[in-house]
Amino acid sequence: MRRIVVCFAFIAGLSVAVGSRPLAAQSGTEIWVAPLRASATAMIGEPVNVTRRPGYDNQPAFTPDGRALWFTRIGADAPADIWQVGIDGSAPTRITATDESEYSATVTPDGSALSVIRVERDSTQRLWRFPLDGSAPSLVLRVLRPVGYHVWVNEANLGAFVLGDPNALVLVDPRTERVDTLARDIGRALVRVPGRDAFTFLQVGRDTSWISEVDVRTRTIRRVAPAPRGSDYHVWTPGGRLLATQGLRVLVWVDGRWDSVLDLTRRGIGTLSRLAVSPTGDRIAFVADETSPR
Repeated sequence: MRRIVVCFAFIAGLSVAVGSRPLAAQSGTEIWVAPLRASATAMIGEPVNVTRRPGYDNQPAFTPDGRALWFTRIGADAPADIWQVGIDGSAPTRITATDESEYSATVTPDGSALSVIRVERDSTQRLWRFPLDGSAPSLVLRVLRPVGYHVWVNEANLGAFVLGDPNALVLVDPRTERVDTLARDIGRALVRVPGRDAFTFLQVGRDTSWISEVDVRTRTIRRVAPAPRGSDYHVWTPGGRLLATQGLRVLVWVDGRWDSVLDLTRRGIGTLSRLAVSPTGDRIAFVADETSPR
C-alpha cells in the first residue's frame, strides 16, 4: 500500500494544495432543480431554485428515491454541514451538526450511510461516513489524506481526488486501504458511469482537457469526449447520456459533438458548475452562482 500525504490548508471553505492550483469553494451559490427527459438527446424543463438564500449551497446529490437532495451548506456559524431539501423546494433540514466541516455527501454502496469529506479539528481532510440521520460518524479511510472529492463504484472500489502538486487520481480498496495512483493533473468531477464498473474524471490538458473513463476491473483509462472549453463538471444520465456545464449552458454529448440543451443567458441565473441527475433520470440539479444580493 502506498501512502499519500500532502501538506494543505483549509480556510473558510477554501481547500488549497500547497504549490498547486487552489480548489476554491464558490462564495455564493444556489441549487436549482429541473425536469429532465433524456432520450435521443436530452430536454431540460423549467428550473426551480430549491435553496433560495444568500451564501454557499452546493454539491448536490440525489437521494436514492429521487425525492430530495443532499447538499453542503455553509451557514453563519462557519462550519460546513450536510443538509437535505426536497425537489419541491420544501424547507431544508440539517443532517450533520458538528464542530468540523463536512462536504460532498455521497450515498454508500449499501445505501445505509453517507460518505463525506470531513475537515477535522487539526485541518486533516479525510473520508468519513455518517448514518443517514447524521449520527455517530466513523472513518472510512484512515491513511489517505488530504482527500478532496470521491466516488463509489462498489464496496471494493472508490475513486478519490487527492490534493497535491499536482493533484492525483487514486483508486482505493476501502477494505484494505490499498491505493493505486492512476493519473495526475485532474479536475474536481468524479462521476460513476451507470451500469458499469467504471467512473469518469476530467484529465486536464494544456490545449484540450478530456472526460476520461476508468475501468476499475482493469485499471485502464480511455478518453470519452473532449471537455467543453472552460468546463469543469459533467454527469451521466441513467440511460448513458453525458451532460456538462459551460458558462450559462448545459450541454449533451451526441454524435461526437456537444449540443446545448439548456441556455440560461436571459434567465437571470448565474454561471453554472456542478451537476447531479436523479436515479430515475427524471430530474437534474445544477449549481449556479448567485446573481445579486438578496
